[in-house]
Amino acid sequence: MIIGNLEVADIVFPEKMYWKEAKKACTSLGEGWRLPTKDELNILFENKAKIGGFSENYYWSSTETKGVYSAWIQLFDDFGVQFNSYVKGFKYNTRAVRDVQEIS
Repeated sequence: MIIGNLEVADIVFPEKMYWKEAKKACTSLGEGWRLPTKDELNILFENKAKIGGFSENYYWSSTETKGVYSAWIQLFDDFGVQFNSYVKGFKYNTRAVRDVQEIS
């Protein structure tokens, strides 16, 4: 699925993961796949009905806070609130994205 300049992975990881596992799972999909930034994650939230496959749970972003110990997450419910300072030692859902490459 293409949303703006992002390609959103069709794969919905079935298990919640720690942050490092989430990053690794995204990159394991192939070239360019990664965790979305907190701003990109919000774009996914705003288009969740169009994209499909999201559950009403928290999703990891790649945007770190307070050094190496925590990162931003977003709740995919009716409101889509983002939270910072969530310890990377918790398990949350993951959805991969990659930049759309323009073909010349």
